[in-house]
Amino acid sequence: MNQKSVLSLFTGAGGLDLGLEAAGFDTRLCVEMDPYARETLRQNRPSWALAEPGDIHAVQPEELLEQANLRRGEVMLLAGGPPCQPFSQSAYWSHRGRSDRLQDPRAATLQAYLDVVDAAQPAVILLENVKGLMFNGKREGMDLLLSGLQRINERRRTRYTPTIFTLNAANYGVPQFRERIFLVASVDEKPFVLPAATHGPDAAEPWRTSWDAIGDLDTSIWLDNLDPSGKWAGLLPSIPEGHNYLWHTPRNTAAGALPLFGWRTKFWSFLLKLAKNQPSWTLQANPGPATGPFHWRNRLLSPIEVARLQTFPSDYTLVGQRRIVQRQLGNAVPSALGELLGLEIRRQFFGESVRRRLRLTPRRRYDCPPAEYVSFVPRRYYALRGEHRDHPGAGRGPGVQRPSPPRHR
Repeated sequence: MNQKSVLSLFTGAGGLDLGLEAAGFDTRLCVEMDPYARETLRQNRPSWALAEPGDIHAVQPEELLEQANLRRGEVMLLAGGPPCQPFSQSAYWSHRGRSDRLQDPRAATLQAYLDVVDAAQPAVILLENVKGLMFNGKREGMDLLLSGLQRINERRRTRYTPTIFTLNAANYGVPQFRERIFLVASVDEKPFVLPAATHGPDAAEPWRTSWDAIGDLDTSIWLDNLDPSGKWAGLLPSIPEGHNYLWHTPRNTAAGALPLFGWRTKFWSFLLKLAKNQPSWTLQANPGPATGPFHWRNRLLSPIEVARLQTFPSDYTLVGQRRIVQRQLGNAVPSALGELLGLEIRRQFFGESVRRRLRLTPRRRYDCPPAEYVSFVPRRYYALRGEHRDHPGAGRGPGVQRPSPPRHR
């Protein structure tokens, strides 16, 4: 076994790998095809080799081992998060709930991950994905992974027995509510035990907040234009910290709220704002003009702020224009989670004595100011006042009720 070697798949900007690095691992090869993410990795971690070509579908798994200067059985940890778009909640609704997500070409990344497991036979595998991998009983992606591991066990006489769990990053010191599914398995069948939450209402420490992470940047002057744009930008100042468009629905009778939208007729992230005294809402990779979370000062988040909320190291810089950087960061695993899981993998599977406290989580601040002043609704939105129907419920919206067009043979 090559000591603490990592073969990284779908590396992106390196969020997971930076956490594993903080936990004492050595990333030997990164498989990533996005040119901006590759340049980010090249500039920040030149010692991490980049696979050539970067497209996992264009290179044989055996070639990846050769490029990493590793042989079968020498990879200590195979880590990565296959692109999750086919299994996201938005993709589920856009397909009206049909179970055809494996037909999406992007879902082939799951099989590519399994092909590398088969060829490398790593001591431990770590896979991250969105909750939609098991969303609402639509388990086809997870079933593909489990059946694939079983076939590998039968063919290679390995004993990969996956432990699958949902983890909310905020419960482990990350200043962001972010739920993701993780799969961990060791080659010798030993189960992985998720450590108890360290932060939150029922834990030893409170959640780390947006203010803990970016409060020192509150009054910074930014070179980038962070003003929101689009039809709804002017409505942001009338929404309190921590709320979204639901503030302006008929169910809210608070002073200053107006019935401008129906209940749950928009995505949760529509006009969503951070609260200083709470963790950030989940950061998005490709937000639209009205997609939050927005800063409590009614502006976009700067790339530095997004990186901090994702617990990237402070000296890490990302390549590209703001939207490109946002995509790299929004698709990343918070680095502190990689640190947590890396330390636990060392402790549980390799019997090492490791520290418990994470180094990548922000320190707690004690100077959080009160919430920002909430403005009145601008008059140009008054025409929207009136009766608005609530969303009829999951699976009952107009998009779901429309019959699918016939499929011609």
